Amino acid sequence: MEKFEFNNQNLEKSKEIISKYPQKRSAILPLLDLAQRQNGGWLSSDCIAYIADIVEISYIRAYEVVTFYTMFNLKPVGKYHIQVCGTTPCCIMGAEEIKEKIKSKLGIDFGETTENKNFTLTEVECLGACVNAPVIQINDDYYECLSEDKINDIIDKLN
Repeated sequence: MEKFEFNNQNLEKSKEIISKYPQKRSAILPLLDLAQRQNGGWLSSDCIAYIADIVEISYIRAYEVVTFYTMFNLKPVGKYHIQVCGTTPCCIMGAEEIKEKIKSKLGIDFGETTENKNFTLTEVECLGACVNAPVIQINDDYYECLSEDKINDIIDKLN
């Protein structure tokens, strides 16, 4: 396996990102996101080390950032990464039923990926859309005011 490096396009993007910050280390979040996108949706140790070198911090500092934020994945995820909000507002509005519907429909539990690698299911703490609970995020898209029927439609369209 080759050591991770930004491709030419992302190398240029990384320079543009870094130029927006007073210190290189301040660019760590968008650079980790860029690396994760290039690496198929997850950050390997090589990705983390590469970004740590770019922003001139230790590997462990970069790893601490990666493990703090749920937006970063330390193992491969499916083509569609479904993140289900599990906080109180979503639960009050029916998130428990939504969680069970998704698990049943996909045949997986949280932290698992379907055999065909299409879906990974993760429970997260807050997606910041409490007013429209229950909420899920699939890759970069938010789905709000969910019902079991809406979940069926969403997953069927992605399959």
